[in-house]
Amino acid sequence: MGSFSIWHWAIIAVVALLLFGGRGKLSGIMGDAAKGIKAFKEGLKDEDAPKKDESAKTVTDKDGN
Repeated sequence: MGSFSIWHWAIIAVVALLLFGGRGKLSGIMGDAAKGIKAFKEGLKDEDAPKKDESAKTVTDKDGN
C-alpha cells in the first residue's frame, strides 16, 4: 500500500489522454458547450436589436419624416 506501480501510472496516463487529449470526449463536449453559449449570447443580442430599431423608427415617424 505504499507507492503506485507502473501500471497505476499507465492507467492514469491513458485516462488523462482520453479526457484532455485532442480527440477526447471531454474536449469535444466542452467545445460543444462553448458553441451553445455563443449561440445563446448571439440570440439575446438579436432580440435586443429589433427593439432598439423599432423605437428609433417610431421616433422618426412621429416627427413626420
